[in-house]
Amino acid sequence: MSLTSILSAEAIENAVKDCEAPESFCHKKFFQLCGLSSKTPKEVRDVFQMLDEDNSGFIEESELKFFLQRFVPGARTLSDAETKKFVSSADENSDGRIGADEFQTMVLS
Repeated sequence: MSLTSILSAEAIENAVKDCEAPESFCHKKFFQLCGLSSKTPKEVRDVFQMLDEDNSGFIEESELKFFLQRFVPGARTLSDAETKKFVSSADENSDGRIGADEFQTMVLS
């Protein structure tokens, strides 16, 4: 399974282009532009599993740094500040990482 089996390549490209400038990443806007926020909970979980590179059941800061590159190879990395903000926006139990339920809540809210 690939991201383009759930999201359109054009929507992904537009979402990544929107946050090309340093410190411009906004997860809510990104999820809207790429179309993820309008997908079913199962599709959101499928995307989560693709983003969880080490299959730990969590997306850690080290994986989030390369979040945009998972959508478009060659995209910029997220800054430390963007990564920390991303984690804190979803990390309901303050364990420093995003679980599948937390990711789903963040994307669909």
